Amino acid sequence: MNRLSTLLRRSSVSSAAPPSADPFPIPGIPISYPPVAPPAEAPSVTIPDSTGTSLDTLEFVVTVGFGTPAQTYTVIFDTGSDVSWIQCLPCSGHCYKQHDPIFDPTKSATYSVVPCGHPQCAAADGSKCSNGTCLYKVEYGDGSSSAGVLSHETLSLTSTRALPGFAFGCGQTNLGDFGDVDGLIGLGRGQLSLSSQAAASFGGTFSYCLPSDNTTHGYLTIGPTTPASNDDVQYTAMVQKQDYPSFYFVELVSIDIGGYILPVPPTLFTDDGTFLDSGTILTYLPPEAYTALRDRFKFTMTQYKPAPAYDPFDTCYDFTGQSAIFIPAVSFKFSDGSVFDLSFFGILIFPDDTAPAIGCLGFVARPSAMPFTIVGNMQQRNTEVIYDVAAEKIGFASASC
Repeated sequence: MNRLSTLLRRSSVSSAAPPSADPFPIPGIPISYPPVAPPAEAPSVTIPDSTGTSLDTLEFVVTVGFGTPAQTYTVIFDTGSDVSWIQCLPCSGHCYKQHDPIFDPTKSATYSVVPCGHPQCAAADGSKCSNGTCLYKVEYGDGSSSAGVLSHETLSLTSTRALPGFAFGCGQTNLGDFGDVDGLIGLGRGQLSLSSQAAASFGGTFSYCLPSDNTTHGYLTIGPTTPASNDDVQYTAMVQKQDYPSFYFVELVSIDIGGYILPVPPTLFTDDGTFLDSGTILTYLPPEAYTALRDRFKFTMTQYKPAPAYDPFDTCYDFTGQSAIFIPAVSFKFSDGSVFDLSFFGILIFPDDTAPAIGCLGFVARPSAMPFTIVGNMQQRNTEVIYDVAAEKIGFASASC
């Protein structure tokens, strides 16, 4: 099945410690735990994440609970969004088909609406008032959207760790292609994101490791993390851009492929900036940088049989009969000297389940309408990405899940 038909980002336009308790299961994939690491110095909670392919999405998902008693929901988590939301009854506008029963606020003892005068109302995307109730509307880069009532509810991260009074969107009109997931958790820099609302309890840090394949788990940690080896963490400065205050930018200056630095000026990346995003599938490079990367990749891959292009990838190979595949290493280099080494599955992507021997270079050229470079979730696989918001730095720990 071709699961690359929808590749636009979900973000809105306008090793780690083991789980502290049994996590909620993610449908379709058996639970596996990350390796046990030394205890974190401050409170934290870790839950499994996985690809959403069983729910017809290429985004990464976690399962959490909403309400009292908790009802479990599998949601996309997105570092490019602030407002979290799930679909809610009575679905007065439109609710798409989702995996779990739609949330019924009347069955929760802790549900309440956010009044218009509440500071969180002013912070919500597209907020407006109706009869004293705060309404929100979030629109995404692929044309999808969610709108409804901004609400407070208990958010259960595990069966024993919860955030009471969590502000989220109770979605009444939800349009677009979200697969069968139940909603979205925002991890952006705005005050309504999960990471911001959890900061008082867990500190201003969160991290995740996206699994290298579709059959295993990674993890999402809210709070401090202790990678298997702190010496292996490469930290770079977290850059904020005034026009995009909720986004996490880094200062990429060059790309190394097999020891060869692409012959493009650093300003090709720094003039517009580079956005690190868990809610975008692919990595979008400036056309000049992409062309140089693609040409060098082809130069090193002449021993393999070329395959036809597979939209949107233009550089593919047929690895039928190969017992091992050797590809050049690719690294992102930042202005402060730190380096992000991509994993094998962050470089070579196998896009078609029906043709498992066809692998493609997993980068694309940035469309002219895209205002900056984006490092998407495919390139972040098998790496723990640590967002230390309080210290304004982002860390990369390779081979973490």
